[in-house]
Amino acid sequence: MTAEGMSRLDELATAFADDLTALTRGVLGEDTPRFAALNMGQRVRVSPISADEKVLRIPISVNGEPVLSLMARYYCCWDGSSTFLATDQADIHVHYAGISDPLIRFEYVRSSKEPPGAHIQVHAHRDEMAYLLRLADAGRPRQGYRRRKLPRLSEMHLPVGGHRMRPALEDVLLFLKREFAVDTAEKWRTVIDEHLRNWREIQLMSAVRDAPEAAAEVLRALGYAVQPPKVVRPRVSQDDVKLYWP
Repeated sequence: MTAEGMSRLDELATAFADDLTALTRGVLGEDTPRFAALNMGQRVRVSPISADEKVLRIPISVNGEPVLSLMARYYCCWDGSSTFLATDQADIHVHYAGISDPLIRFEYVRSSKEPPGAHIQVHAHRDEMAYLLRLADAGRPRQGYRRRKLPRLSEMHLPVGGHRMRPALEDVLLFLKREFAVDTAEKWRTVIDEHLRNWREIQLMSAVRDAPEAAAEVLRALGYAVQPPKVVRPRVSQDDVKLYWP
């Protein structure tokens, strides 16, 4: 990557960090730590950071008591055309306060098909699930047996809609408010709605770039005049189109 390209990537990642700061402070309060963009070489890490550049958890309170924390970390890169900022990896972990092992993990890995790039992992135990995992004769559980390691529910990757339709930090914040009634700022819902709308539209545009013919067909059905481009750029194989990835 050229120095100019890296500089531009830093700028976009910094704008992304500012947007995440506006989101979390608008929902959880102005004391929420600020997100920052840190150049890691070929990628830029976006997360709340301490003075020594370590990732900070975001404290979350219920009835004024800080009982949860949120680890939100993104690694940003260029998309395939080196035009748009892309997320190479995202980790959003919900923790009980003071406990290192998360309760639930919302994760994304841009290069992954198997396990699904967008997935949820739940750190819990259920006897029936452990039994089902032990019955497996192939796949990930069997790999664990070879290491004399029993399968755990937290190692299951639960799919959540694929690379383009995956949940965002806004969805996680809504989940925490709905299920745990976490403390929020006065206009938290307005902030979430605005950011979630922007996120969904960005993902929609990415999906349109993946499947322009399908998008054009729908627009024509709605009465729009859509003409094919005079110069058709080479298209990647459908196997490489992230809209169709699990």
